[in-house]
Amino acid sequence: MGNNQTTVPADPPNPDVKKMTPPPECPMHAAASQSTQDRTADSHLSRLASVPSECPMSGQGGGQALIPQQPESDINPDNRMPPPNQQPAPDQPFILPTERVVSSIPKAGTEGERWVYPSPQMFWNAMLRKGWRWKEDALSPDDMQNIISIHNANNEQAWEEVLRWEALHARECPCGPKLAKFGGKAKEFSPRARMRSWMGYELPFDRHDWIVDRCGKQVRYIIDYYDGGSVKENFQFTILDVRPAMDSFGAVWDRMKVAYWRWTTSPPKHTSKEELKLSKDFPEERQKV
Repeated sequence: MGNNQTTVPADPPNPDVKKMTPPPECPMHAAASQSTQDRTADSHLSRLASVPSECPMSGQGGGQALIPQQPESDINPDNRMPPPNQQPAPDQPFILPTERVVSSIPKAGTEGERWVYPSPQMFWNAMLRKGWRWKEDALSPDDMQNIISIHNANNEQAWEEVLRWEALHARECPCGPKLAKFGGKAKEFSPRARMRSWMGYELPFDRHDWIVDRCGKQVRYIIDYYDGGSVKENFQFTILDVRPAMDSFGAVWDRMKVAYWRWTTSPPKHTSKEELKLSKDFPEERQKV
């Protein structure tokens, strides 16, 4: 996603999608005086690499990058990415579209603005910057369009999961949450992911941390990405484990409530209408607990 809103919709992707492991999320303004909660959230983003894995690929790119990396001063602090590059690479075998699609995810610090997904050309350049060589994979224009579609679908799916959690705070934030920042932590497994691994489950192939603006309060969400098998017609193949990071008592309490609902499906009598609706959605995800 980015700030430049060229919003011409991309052409429909080829339905004959082959199984691939595309880059996950690309799925994120702090006030002059931050609360302790804000500083906690920002401290996690400050540990990210200067050029993170949020848009192109989940793992660390090997080899020497074909496009020089941008200096740290050029990195956008909101999405940890350099300025958009819509120019074809020197050895690029075909022309890629430069149109970008506007997401459904509201952007914090703005009125009515939404995050914008990268174009196929931007995605290609980002992959090269991470050390990828197109000659090794021989991607076609249709492949790139499918990768973009999967990437965008993953973002939308992750935001839907965030909104389900944020429904717990509908009274606190009636105007709704907005996405402030995001970054990739592909090799920094969460405690929950490690515990699942000790129990015999696979580790996630990627992890992202999203900083959500809840009407002035910054809340960090952890998103683990697991391989869900073949790509579906809606371009969703990833199993997402989305939950608020346990950075505060409120986040811990939210997770305790939802864990209780998942296993009992019977919220207490004093549960609000928003929480009651949320409790009906969460039990189907018991396998994540």
